[in-house]
Amino acid sequence: MTSPATARRLWALGEPYHALLYFAAESLGAGEGLGLQGFWNGYFAVRAAPLGAVGADVVTATFYNFAPGFVARRVPAIWTTTTPEAALQARLDGIDRAVRRILGEGWPESAEAAEAAELAARAAVMVEPAGRPLAAANHALPVPDEPHLALWQSLTTLREHRGDGHNAALLTREIDGVSAHVLAAAAGRSTRDWLQKARGWHDDAWDAATDELTKRRWLDEDGLTGEGLAIVAGVEADTDRLALGPWQALGDPECDRLAALLAPLRRAVVAAGEWPAGNPIGVPDLE
Repeated sequence: MTSPATARRLWALGEPYHALLYFAAESLGAGEGLGLQGFWNGYFAVRAAPLGAVGADVVTATFYNFAPGFVARRVPAIWTTTTPEAALQARLDGIDRAVRRILGEGWPESAEAAEAAELAARAAVMVEPAGRPLAAANHALPVPDEPHLALWQSLTTLREHRGDGHNAALLTREIDGVSAHVLAAAAGRSTRDWLQKARGWHDDAWDAATDELTKRRWLDEDGLTGEGLAIVAGVEADTDRLALGPWQALGDPECDRLAALLAPLRRAVVAAGEWPAGNPIGVPDLE
């Protein structure tokens, strides 16, 4: 049987390809082409677009770990500049150009691209959307005909499915968004500077969360306590377990084959400098 470790491995392999949406110049340019100036206006538009023209409260709730005020400075104002439909097209246009630059003009038409897209689509179609708003919204989108874009969309649906489950794992432990970042920094998955800058939490909120986690005996002056380590491990284990369903449906041989196809894509994205070191996504190193 496919194990939770498979879900984690495929996320780690596929996430850099998905994250071209955030880090590639072509994706940033596609957002600017809609009139969305600045990184964060583009980010919130292209990631929230599958939900429709929702407001700040919905985006804050579904994204889970952003400071509410940070979201509210961009949402819903972005929808006065563009529409969700235009943002959805822009994100595919940006990915298309980024992939062709990084992997070469021939790769989107390659047999490997077609095979990877087919395998990822078979997993993504098995996503159970109940209780997973970002996964459900992406699951409902049409899959593009072009293999490299179909692969991107399927991996995006699967990563949002995983993220929705991660949020559930945090919520059941009463870990709010800022506390999740404090724990992630203490676990060495990113840094306080990166996380505060990228998620909008000011020092007062970060320090208050640190105090609360210390009261819960999950942190002390040396970092994570034994109990804190167990909590972090438990969240990650539950996240892997809750992400497992689509990969179990795909099956072990197909999961292994998809991993083999994704590995060179991950290496190419990293080698191109499109995967910033220490970024707040928190994907484990594989090499």
